[in-house]
Amino acid sequence: MTRLRVALVHGRADPAHDGVADYTVHLADALDRQGVDVVDVPVDPGPLGLVRAALYLRASRADVAHVQFAPSAFGFSGAPGLLGDLAGMPLVTTVHEYGWWSCAPRVPDAVWTFLERRRLADRETGRLVPRSAAVLTTNGDHAATLRERCGVEARRAPLLPNVEVDAGAPDRATTRRALGVPADAELVVFFGFVHPVKGLRYLVDAVARLADEHPALHLLVLGGFTSLALPSDEAAAFRDELTAHVAAAGAQDRVTITGHRPAGEVSAALQAADVAAFPFTAGATLKSGALLAALDHGLPTLVTRRSDAPDDPDLVDGETVVVAPEVRDVDVLEVGVRRLLDDQDLRGRVAAGGHALVRGHDWDALAASHVATYREVAR
Repeated sequence: MTRLRVALVHGRADPAHDGVADYTVHLADALDRQGVDVVDVPVDPGPLGLVRAALYLRASRADVAHVQFAPSAFGFSGAPGLLGDLAGMPLVTTVHEYGWWSCAPRVPDAVWTFLERRRLADRETGRLVPRSAAVLTTNGDHAATLRERCGVEARRAPLLPNVEVDAGAPDRATTRRALGVPADAELVVFFGFVHPVKGLRYLVDAVARLADEHPALHLLVLGGFTSLALPSDEAAAFRDELTAHVAAAGAQDRVTITGHRPAGEVSAALQAADVAAFPFTAGATLKSGALLAALDHGLPTLVTRRSDAPDDPDLVDGETVVVAPEVRDVDVLEVGVRRLLDDQDLRGRVAAGGHALVRGHDWDALAASHVATYREVAR
């Protein structure tokens, strides 16, 4: 069988600061292990960046171009949708975000509906989805929206934990000592990019309220502040704001903020924790690679869910996670954290159930399924 040559097309971003960029690096490594010749094609902002990427694609002699699409990765522009037409090769697109914006918001919905139903253009990706021979999504919500708007039957490419379990990590005591966390702490960890929408201020307040009941309770905020969504100046301001919030809550001695850490140190910290919490202000789903990493590390995990959101068939309260059934609410977070801390059987049950959600999902299996898709569209 001939060796595949695949161009991975993506926005130019630092994998340390962007989840899609990190995903693309992992996928490229896994495809290489599958014997695929991977060509890296970053797309710079603006028309010139688009033309350069198209010329590079044409010169690459790739069998397939695979675009990793997220609006922020391409400067909230529909222009990357022209890449398939400009490069003149089979196109596969993974849609990492979908269903909430328009690349041309002044165009009436009725016009977009007309174009989408005829597979001429799509309000979020321009020509990208209509031009693609195969479309992959990371979750069912995106797939349903694509089906409704464009009549596209997207294939599932589930997200994977963004940090793998490091079997050679130091023991818990060593890791806690390195982090400055007491050896006997009841350690709650938040992991991921730190951003106002992650709900950490509410979690800090919940931890502060529980201090009398759980004197050894400690919160570890594990992750960097700078990302595509939060540039460095805004990130520094938010870190100062969060630090001030911790002080105002009287929790300076029970909150540790690490900043960005390499993957090995993150895995060690997750292994040193007792429970994980993801108090997202929009509610948490399996679209979060950080949440998947916590589950993969066997941590009993708390997530938030909007009160008006439908039940999640994967994140089931008391079975795979503990659900705090409201967002931006210190009271429900306090109850949820207390449930985990006070009930050993519950911790064991949700840790096992959560881990089962990600068991058997790995980058090599994902890459193998991608190779099958590439060969299909490259015929």
